[in-house]
Amino acid sequence: MNTAYFGNIEWYRKLVEGGGIGCIDGTERWQKQTERNRCTIVTANGTQCLTVPVSLPSVHCRTDEVLISDHGNWRHVHWNALCSAYGTSPFFEFYADDIKPFYDNRWEKLVDYNRDITLEMLHLIGLDDVIGRHAAAATHPAGTPRSQKYYQTFQRRHGFIEGMSILDLLFNEGPEAIKYI
Repeated sequence: MNTAYFGNIEWYRKLVEGGGIGCIDGTERWQKQTERNRCTIVTANGTQCLTVPVSLPSVHCRTDEVLISDHGNWRHVHWNALCSAYGTSPFFEFYADDIKPFYDNRWEKLVDYNRDITLEMLHLIGLDDVIGRHAAAATHPAGTPRSQKYYQTFQRRHGFIEGMSILDLLFNEGPEAIKYI
């Protein structure tokens, strides 16, 4: 399975159903314009794509060879975009201190950055049981159907928007996020 920069909810579902964090190895061939280095959030003006700039050792490299670039002060830009988009969401303040280190610290390789993000997101959502185990051993809480729409901060303005980053679910649903994975 490919790595993802704050992957969307469907990416996390596939991760949980497909074998957990152990199924991500980063040895696949790098592809531009994918979830490996970009995510989409909902803002007051609609959707916004956040892209981590990367440096490739060659055009045909593997994902685990891709380095994170410091071009364009992207960490500051991404964090400010998250604060602007989710600052008024129900659980932003609760989780902000857990997410902020991903914009303060520096990782060299994109695959390591994404792995650490994924581990933290699984922990925050309450899916620690899928880390390193096959998903068949993981359990999902009963109740909310996993495909059900959840609350989004700007839903009145834009309607429900599917395919958003896992951050959208976490900041809007908090501890209930697990019900949607």
